[in-house]
Amino acid sequence: MSTPAEVSQVLAAVHAGDPQAAARLLPLVYEELRRLAAARLAAEAPGQTLQPTALVHEAYLRLVGDAAGDGWDNRGHFFAAAAEAMRRILVDNARRKRTMKHGGEFRREELLDVCGPETLAADELLDLDGALREFEASDPKKATLVKLRYFAGLSEAEAAAALDISRPTAARWWLYARAWLFDRLRGPQGS
Repeated sequence: MSTPAEVSQVLAAVHAGDPQAAARLLPLVYEELRRLAAARLAAEAPGQTLQPTALVHEAYLRLVGDAAGDGWDNRGHFFAAAAEAMRRILVDNARRKRTMKHGGEFRREELLDVCGPETLAADELLDLDGALREFEASDPKKATLVKLRYFAGLSEAEAAAALDISRPTAARWWLYARAWLFDRLRGPQGS
């Protein structure tokens, strides 16, 4: 961990225009910036796609690339500027996600892990069977995966081996099948 004096010296060098100072600054402040980013992202709503490392890198690039922002008085001022840069990145990211181009018209719904068939009421099981038959007509391999995972209780790896597909393919198929079935079972009232 760096000392406040080390960081202050490098910040002064950045302010003075030393071209190598920015490269010396990152190793001194990286861990603290990453802690800030992780804490900030932990407070975000579920569904946040930014990772702490990406947030740190973007914030750092904005800080050292911004000619107007390189006059930090001290270490505290620098970290306050870093926190502000992170906030702006998160706000920009949220705005981008709300645009129509990025699916802003859709409402995010979590697909909970499905419970076992033994916990379903009879009418729910019949609804699921009807939806699964419809799904099987359009995509028999993915429907077989659902049967293996849901009704036989196989793990992702076991189902992939049984179908002779890779585990990542099984994961994609499972995600798709669950979304398709969820949408079909939810019906038009959820739209």
